[in-house]
Amino acid sequence: MLRVIRSNAFWSIEKSCHMRQMSCIAKCLKYAEYGEPGEVLKICEVEIPDPKDNEVLVQTLAAPINPADINTIQGKYPVKPPLPAIGGNEFIANVISVGKNVKNIQPGDRVVPATTGIGTWTSHAVYPSNDLMKVSDKIGIAEAATITVNPCTAYRMLKDFVQLKPGDTIIQNGANSAVGQAVHQLCKAWNIASVGVVRNRPEIDDLKKYLKSLGATEVLTEDEIRKTELFKGTLKKPKLALNCVGGKSSTEIARYLDAKGFHVTYGGMSREPVVAGTASLIFKDISYVGFWMTRWTKENLDNEERHHMYSELCCLMEEGKFTAPVHEMVALNNYKDAVEAVLNFKGFTGKKFILDFQDC
Repeated sequence: MLRVIRSNAFWSIEKSCHMRQMSCIAKCLKYAEYGEPGEVLKICEVEIPDPKDNEVLVQTLAAPINPADINTIQGKYPVKPPLPAIGGNEFIANVISVGKNVKNIQPGDRVVPATTGIGTWTSHAVYPSNDLMKVSDKIGIAEAATITVNPCTAYRMLKDFVQLKPGDTIIQNGANSAVGQAVHQLCKAWNIASVGVVRNRPEIDDLKKYLKSLGATEVLTEDEIRKTELFKGTLKKPKLALNCVGGKSSTEIARYLDAKGFHVTYGGMSREPVVAGTASLIFKDISYVGFWMTRWTKENLDNEERHHMYSELCCLMEEGKFTAPVHEMVALNNYKDAVEAVLNFKGFTGKKFILDFQDC
């Protein structure tokens, strides 16, 4: 189970929503139809009742905007919540009060979602207690707010397909994405060599330096990966390739895989298909598989391995060995600029935009 430290911040929060005495008025980002987020999302005020038997009333501190959140609002994601819906899939929140039957969560605890699709872009909300998990208040706001998607995606892909040992190598494209940054940090913590592939850009030297500071063993551009001899003695051939781009980029990282290696696709930023080389399939017996964190979460809600994963991630964060991706805190009133920028991949890294609800 995750270790929890009671937060003194609870007592200041209590003033904004009196426990069991009156309803809260929440500010939330809601949409009543699918479409472009900047057009269909609206700031609304919603009355939030006191929590009932097995419910928990929370005040949100911060909630990130993920590409999947944008795709959901556009109606392009496999998960389609009933409309009208509140956006968002992650948050960090403080518990204000709990229903009479709630035993595992107390006022003052900090919590994150235990399941998906609960609608997190809201200043206050009431959720079933089973939909929430406690986390330590020693973890930074940004780290806690973003823990349930990208770090978990990186963790599971590194754990579930190949039994990696210290000294082994992995390769990934999109290495500057939020998942990519998480992969490098986990590999460093576990003594696994990680090679990242990124697009060339004017500030490429600065980007390489930053990713290496996180734990990348080497960072190559898409042009450099085509002619590298890095795996002809300097490093072991990768046993695992992680692909979030597709197209030629996914083909290139597959070329360097060791025999019986795994090529895992978890995204498709180029919107081009993954093409498996015939020689890789026949002579190297490479396995091509996909991974979707939402599906894994739904299938493992009560799995002990899931609790172990969160416990390990929290410990790494408390020890300063795992930090949040490059991010920007955004006031709720400025949400339009943030949602329109989320799918723009031209920046230095895949910057995460996080809605700041602390002043709501």
